[in-house]
Amino acid sequence: MHSNSDNATSFGAIIVAAGKGLRAGQPVPKQFSQWKGQPVLRHSASALAEAGASPIVVAIPGGADEIASQALSGISGVVFITGGPTRQDSVRLALEAMEQHQPAKVLIHDAARPDLPQDVIMRLLGALDKSPGAIPVLPVVDSMIRAENGLMAGDAKRDELRRVQTPQAFRYDTILAAHRAWQGGTNAGDDAQVLEAAGHDVALVDGDERLKKLTFAEDFMEQQPPFPAICVGNGFDVHRLADGEELWLCGIKLEHDKGLAGHSDADVGLHAVVDAILGACAQGDIGDHFPPSDPQWKGAPSSRFVEHAVKVAAEKGWRIGNVDLTLICEAPKIGPHREAMRAKLAELLEVGVDQVSVKATTTEKLGFTGRGEGIAAQASATLAAKETS
Repeated sequence: MHSNSDNATSFGAIIVAAGKGLRAGQPVPKQFSQWKGQPVLRHSASALAEAGASPIVVAIPGGADEIASQALSGISGVVFITGGPTRQDSVRLALEAMEQHQPAKVLIHDAARPDLPQDVIMRLLGALDKSPGAIPVLPVVDSMIRAENGLMAGDAKRDELRRVQTPQAFRYDTILAAHRAWQGGTNAGDDAQVLEAAGHDVALVDGDERLKKLTFAEDFMEQQPPFPAICVGNGFDVHRLADGEELWLCGIKLEHDKGLAGHSDADVGLHAVVDAILGACAQGDIGDHFPPSDPQWKGAPSSRFVEHAVKVAAEKGWRIGNVDLTLICEAPKIGPHREAMRAKLAELLEVGVDQVSVKATTTEKLGFTGRGEGIAAQASATLAAKETS
């Protein structure tokens, strides 16, 4: 085995995702079930990739290649292996598969803990500079007792106890050798025990309550956002009417002597809807996602912006409840086009037409809209928490 001295800062990751997860009551193994808008497995894999882990070896059940590939589509550095009959077997197989990459350090994580904070990863990696292994722990806050035959048998010293989480971090060569040398039975409680049995110390770092393990069906009811069940956003936009421009409103091209000027197609109605959706899920505004200074959006159809906003909301665990849009102008007349606009909006939002309202009003000849200098739009959107898969 060659030295890692030329690769001292590299680290790989292993995600143990080979179990059946039957207690979670999901239609597929819990690591592939939806949680906060994405498969459980994808959350921690994304966090590890963001931290720089490569490779990310994922131990999956036999025959799960397709569903696993779909769950982690687009995440770089992922390698799938078929797990063994026990968790320890899966970890050892993953460590062996990683040997050709020779990372200096490795994090070993359970897929059932999807919410993986970056600061926990950094604490673990930092601890490996002084120790061959490190694990995240939390204090025990409840009183503890020992039990025998269903009866209280004495106190347990709470200040000596810790709750153990994953990921657990190790120097790669050391944990691989420890697994190969393990003589403690068919399945170790966790990898820290394997390292300790090989005669090595294991450092403790602060864990995080966010690293809660998903075990039972009720855990999947804690979907993001946990509160409230419905959120509301508002959007407002204005564009100037100008000669020689096309007039697009709500994805429909209207015949008019002037059109709306802007960096994209200047569809003021769709822009207001986009801001309402992004505002409802607290994801900024249209300018954050599609800067007017970026030349790629020059003349772009605003339908792309709506589709993007819907996708952003879905990734955050939301679905569109309804949208209410008001167009403010003296001309053109909106009434003849209202139903076509509703239908187009419903198509872009992936909802029923009865969930979309388009109205129009004037400002009684007052202001820039009253003088025919531009068109304004105001939209409201409600987002509802997506139901658990």
